[in-house]
Amino acid sequence: MSQMARSNRFAGGLSPEAAAFCSSLSFDWRLLPDDIEGSLAHLAMLEKAHILPEGVAVKLRQGLIQIREEWSAGNLVPRPEWEDVHMNVEGRLHEIVGPDAGYLHTGRSRNDQVATDMHLYLKRQALYIGGELAGLIATLQHLAEETLDVVMPGHTHMQPAQPILMAHHWLAYAWMFQRDATRLDDWTRRADLSPLGAGALAGTPYSSDPDFTRRQLGFAGLYQNSLDAVSDRDYLIEFLSWASLFMMHVSRLAEELVLWSSPAFGYVTPGDGYSTGSSIMPQKKNPDVAELMRGKSGRVFGHLMSLLAVMKGLPLAYNSDMQEDKESVFDTIDTVLAVLSVLPGLLRSLEIHADRMRDQAEAQFVNATDLADLLTEQGTPFREAHHRVGQLVKDVLNAGYDRFSAVPEDAWREFAPDIPQEWAYHLTPETLVAARRQPFSTARASVESQIAQLALWLNQREADS
Repeated sequence: MSQMARSNRFAGGLSPEAAAFCSSLSFDWRLLPDDIEGSLAHLAMLEKAHILPEGVAVKLRQGLIQIREEWSAGNLVPRPEWEDVHMNVEGRLHEIVGPDAGYLHTGRSRNDQVATDMHLYLKRQALYIGGELAGLIATLQHLAEETLDVVMPGHTHMQPAQPILMAHHWLAYAWMFQRDATRLDDWTRRADLSPLGAGALAGTPYSSDPDFTRRQLGFAGLYQNSLDAVSDRDYLIEFLSWASLFMMHVSRLAEELVLWSSPAFGYVTPGDGYSTGSSIMPQKKNPDVAELMRGKSGRVFGHLMSLLAVMKGLPLAYNSDMQEDKESVFDTIDTVLAVLSVLPGLLRSLEIHADRMRDQAEAQFVNATDLADLLTEQGTPFREAHHRVGQLVKDVLNAGYDRFSAVPEDAWREFAPDIPQEWAYHLTPETLVAARRQPFSTARASVESQIAQLALWLNQREADS
């Protein structure tokens, strides 16, 4: 700890190695605007409650505003002898106003100060992330509108299963991210609490007014218990949980883009601005941006596990272990924002190979289920129809054909004298898509309805912001 945070209880300062080990300045400098905001609210409360000597509040307020302006202009350099951002603010304030800077910490502990800063920072970042996330959802909605006429094979177990509209596929991810957005809104409501005034753990003997500082800072409510206020890290763990879910969705989409852009699939080609080459193979065009997004999901998952491990054995109230929360949270926010800055552009850059997907939507017998359904409509029990069509697929494959429509008429009569060949000709990918008309299904009207619902949600969100 810096000398400013050490009383005469200690014979000397920390050893240089211990001071370096305890320092958080390398990562908590970004909290300075939030520390100033919290300090200004605390100062206003001290002034209102007549806790400070006459005229001190004015000096302290002017000094804090000056520090904020220096930081905004890039003229404030962190001082390593003050081990964290909070002591840097107090130390700089002492340089500006003199010994009266010591009054700022009246009725406040580092514990509730740090907690307040983190609440302010996360609240601010979540608002920005929510806006960027809405932009990603809008990009997927536009992609769905542009691919309403593109038919592709849907997959299960990485095997061609049934034809779908490509728009339907994009919308599946749009709804995943829409749930992420609503979960972030829910998190914001739970995390919107002020811990300022809880002190070290038990409150403060001064006639302070925590509800006043809550209103000053724009928090929706106060913590109900001072011990909980300074030791709670649930809101950070929950945010990391949210980020892990979001990054899992990103990773799944990134994985599909990697697969789809490979020659084996050939469904899409990422734009040159979102692809890289090889250091040795000049022909390569690698989907590195998608691969990195896929890889960064593990980084975020690790941060969640890290903070859970830090908190699992800590007694109440504050323990220095909790300082380990910040690097996990800060890096997660940086990672999420980096992904949100690049993913919409990657999606917009895609060249979509509709003919290739249409061909693959007809190959590999993706109409086999519907052929069995036709037999069922004629009175054959579905399980029996399922076995019958499975045998037909086996016979056709053994004869060297990859789809029903490629089988010559004479061969069809040999394989399936009990099944009219025109049924197979009728079951085109477009016919199969159009037949699935439930509200959540892949028929065009259903997909258009999904697009409209997303547009309505996005418009309402924008109106509410």
